[in-house]
Amino acid sequence: MTPHDKLRKLRTILSDAGAAAIALSGGTDSTFLVSVASGISGLRVLAVTVSTPYMFISEVEEAAAFCDRCGVMHRTIRMDIPETVRGNPPDRCYLCKTEVMGVVRATAGKEGISVIFDGTNADDVNDYRPGMRALEELNIRSPLLEAGLTKNEIRALAREAGLDVSDKPSNACLLTRFPHDSSILSGELRKAEEAEIFLTGMGLEGSRIRVHGDLVRIECKTEFFPKIMEANMREKMITALKNMGYKYITVDIEGYRSGSMNKNI
Repeated sequence: MTPHDKLRKLRTILSDAGAAAIALSGGTDSTFLVSVASGISGLRVLAVTVSTPYMFISEVEEAAAFCDRCGVMHRTIRMDIPETVRGNPPDRCYLCKTEVMGVVRATAGKEGISVIFDGTNADDVNDYRPGMRALEELNIRSPLLEAGLTKNEIRALAREAGLDVSDKPSNACLLTRFPHDSSILSGELRKAEEAEIFLTGMGLEGSRIRVHGDLVRIECKTEFFPKIMEANMREKMITALKNMGYKYITVDIEGYRSGSMNKNI
């Protein structure tokens, strides 16, 4: 099937629901899903963004702004760090997804909506995604996955649709910046967010901060290594990150890789 064949299948899946709540994180996949759903005549759509301390504040704001532009009914529900997740256990993604989707379902129920969709795509089944077990247990459907749409296909279709998120780097929640079985404080999450925003502003898009106490480990694309080693660049990074409260600044010579904190699971 071509990407456009899959898009037609996606529209059919959405249309058949009649009414649906979509968990909107502000990322490419869920934003694209809401965009397609909003264009289907007769489909009642509710987008729900569950805002937690371990989400990027900018993504919550972008989700709300997108729905406002598209005229999509939207709810932002604020949720503190669940006690089951606060210690950052190895199964945090499963525990978090269970909590978040429970909030989405409850919010949808108040609007008389029983069908819940999320933005899982066809590539996600090949990655370490413990949260998918929660989706199965809670009967959350993933239309992008059902239609067979991959990440690259979603980006291409989003680009055709003129969506700003088409080339947005994939992201993960801020809990992934910290080792498992370590107590997580909201202030540390905000500091990690500030550090990554700084790195992006320095032209190191897609870089990750990994926090080990007062030591911060920077994971970035290997092609950025020469840029980082420039004296002026290095000095700016050291000054900024130390001013944020990090004592030791390191660069991981393996470069960025998704889920590096999961290697011992």
